[in-house]
Amino acid sequence: MKIIKVLGTGCASCVSAEKVVASIVDELNIEAKIVKVTDIEEIMIYDVMRTPAIVIDGKVVLAGKIPSKEDLLPFLVDNFANNACCSDENYESSCCSIDENQSCC
Repeated sequence: MKIIKVLGTGCASCVSAEKVVASIVDELNIEAKIVKVTDIEEIMIYDVMRTPAIVIDGKVVLAGKIPSKEDLLPFLVDNFANNACCSDENYESSCCSIDENQSCC
């Protein structure tokens, strides 16, 4: 089960971010626990300067904007993240080094 924390003090963007995260988790049927973190001291632990921020399994994956599905998908779907063809570490052997008109993803 993934632990997703939505960091924010309660502003409109933070509320929207929480709704987007919940919607994506529901849409993709991902087993996750969504935790809203509003305590400024707890938010500071993650060293984010702008909220909303999204923390997935202890790692800050986004800060300063409302997330989109595309922003979060690599961090929520393990197979997608493990097979991402355009990651920096796999760039040389990936489809990204092939003709740009081709697609493997």
